Amino acid sequence: MRNPAAVARQAGTLQLLSGGRFVLGLGVGSHPGEYEAAAVDFSRRGRLLDDGIEALGRAWGSADRPGERYRQEPTCSPIPIWLAGTSDAAVKRTARVGDGWVPFFIPPDDYRTARTRLFDLAIDAGRDPASIDTSVVALVCAGDSSEVAHRAGTAWLADLYDLPPKAFDRHLVAGTPEDCAAGIAAYHDAGASHVVVMVAADETLDHFGPVVEALRSRPSTDRAEVVTQLVASPQLEPLGANP
Repeated sequence: MRNPAAVARQAGTLQLLSGGRFVLGLGVGSHPGEYEAAAVDFSRRGRLLDDGIEALGRAWGSADRPGERYRQEPTCSPIPIWLAGTSDAAVKRTARVGDGWVPFFIPPDDYRTARTRLFDLAIDAGRDPASIDTSVVALVCAGDSSEVAHRAGTAWLADLYDLPPKAFDRHLVAGTPEDCAAGIAAYHDAGASHVVVMVAADETLDHFGPVVEALRSRPSTDRAEVVTQLVASPQLEPLGANP
């Protein structure tokens, strides 16, 4: 839905400002209304993304071509592209050209299966599966009990996405902070190197803080420690907190 040259420039700026820590996440989406509002053909979204990824690479490499009239300067370090989506087309695209995979709305068991499929496709494409970062977005809602948290979280997501609450039954990690920590760890056990936590509530830090503490108190295994470091990074302290 966006011009690749403009996206390349914006991403390059963020890469410079962040000191090389920027990751660009891309996906085709699934809502025709968004494409209609942007005056872009929804039926061509896959092809447009493929062409856009190729155009991004050309733009970021333009400074290395002396004869290029319109070069993107200043230059920046390579920007990883992480692709979303669990459809066969999305997984194949990631296997071909993605630096990472970060799907949404997928339970841990399904994630494990799809990740194996991704690696098989990467080998078929002549790529080393280890070169593809496999991450995931976890929807989380913490509460006093599993029932209360699940009801609140699915209602919040239903309002956000304008879908029935039951549509999120399989995708929401809900319960006590300890339940949520276990749910996040399950994604890591399924192979996710990063777990991106999206809190399904308005009071984000009220949920996130207790879940982080629950992760820290889990048995000291390598996997639990990695998940804790990813989710409880110091950079995620609220604005105004002491360094």
